[in-house]
Amino acid sequence: MIKAAVFDMDGTILDTAEDLRLAMNHAMEATGHRHDFTREDAYFFFGSGIRVAIRRALAREAGAEREALLVIGTPAEAEPTPQELCEMQRIQDAYLPYYSAHCAEHTGPFAGIPETLRALRASGIRTAVVSNKPDAATRKLAEETFPGLFDLAAGERAGVRRKPAPDMTLTALRQLGVRPEEAVYIGDTEIDIETAANAKLRCVAVTWGFRSEAFLEKCGAETIVSAARELLPALTGG
Repeated sequence: MIKAAVFDMDGTILDTAEDLRLAMNHAMEATGHRHDFTREDAYFFFGSGIRVAIRRALAREAGAEREALLVIGTPAEAEPTPQELCEMQRIQDAYLPYYSAHCAEHTGPFAGIPETLRALRASGIRTAVVSNKPDAATRKLAEETFPGLFDLAAGERAGVRRKPAPDMTLTALRQLGVRPEEAVYIGDTEIDIETAANAKLRCVAVTWGFRSEAFLEKCGAETIVSAARELLPALTGG
């Protein structure tokens, strides 16, 4: 029996792409870089934390194709040089305060998500958000957009490995008092599929976010839904 549903945030419960895009363009412009990235670019930048997003933006600036960006932030990629790390920090320092102040201007829930969360909670299923977004922004958006609909929300923070490592998800489950075999992870990218596998949770992938259904299938997604109303049956077998 499922006792908890753990959700990714960007592209899963919230359409955040425009605010992410604007924040990245602001930070890149403030530090002297290309700053005309599109919404489609943002889909490929984000999902693995802000530092990876910045590295992907810099690679895109240098001419990388969008699909090639997904290698960045994985073990297949070479480590950044000290000079690159310094520039990434400069961009991050411009990005974080801007995004914190503007993260909700163009952001809102995907159709049917609030109703689905209410239905889950009415069924006795606990709900949580575990995201690679900065922790403050994750908690702010969860509290302001979904008041009373999540038992906890956690984002990337120092000392806890980001997804796809299982640490954040397992910490959330311990706080909920739920075992991994009693929980499901819901997300929209390959990072979410890997996170669920690493934490030994069942995964449900959604198609309205940052990745296509074909891509999710290629990444090993076994359960895929295309509308929020399909989530509760997918989780409960109803």
